Amino acid sequence: MFDRKAEVLEADDRRIYRSAKERVAAPLVIRLKRFVHVPRKFRRQVTNTFLFARDGYRCMYCGRTKTQLRGREFLTRDHVLPLSRGGLNTWDNVATACSGCNNRKASHLPEECGMHLMQTPSEPNYVELVWAVRRVTRVQAKYIGMFYGDEVLDALIRHADDEHEPKGPAGEHEPVRHLALVS
Repeated sequence: MFDRKAEVLEADDRRIYRSAKERVAAPLVIRLKRFVHVPRKFRRQVTNTFLFARDGYRCMYCGRTKTQLRGREFLTRDHVLPLSRGGLNTWDNVATACSGCNNRKASHLPEECGMHLMQTPSEPNYVELVWAVRRVTRVQAKYIGMFYGDEVLDALIRHADDEHEPKGPAGEHEPVRHLALVS
């Protein structure tokens, strides 16, 4: 903003940042004035955080969510075509699996074990991927819908609704590790 590379579209006048010479309202939404190229290897890396968010924190073999796993079970990354058989660590070859399903499948192909994926793995939409692990305010949601369309915004809201964990004795719910619309 100060270098004139970006402009503030929406700001929160209730939160002010101060320096020795200036007072600036906290930016809620900024827009770059010119394209900033991000090398492909940094844009869509397959990390567990993004993989689990893409798959809705659900095992793609048995369908259980992370809140339904018990004891020593947890979510893992499964290579559909195992690395030992020449598979790669790419979006179209990885799926979220609970530890039980991943151990059962081991270094086999799913059909060799009588297992089937609930959906075919694919590279997620970039906007959905970036926002899948963040909180989104209503102001930001307005701009996501405006610039990327209601389809992307609806997908983000679906991710937010998919995963809630109980918090506190009253059983309130708070989104965990991915998008939630906040006021």
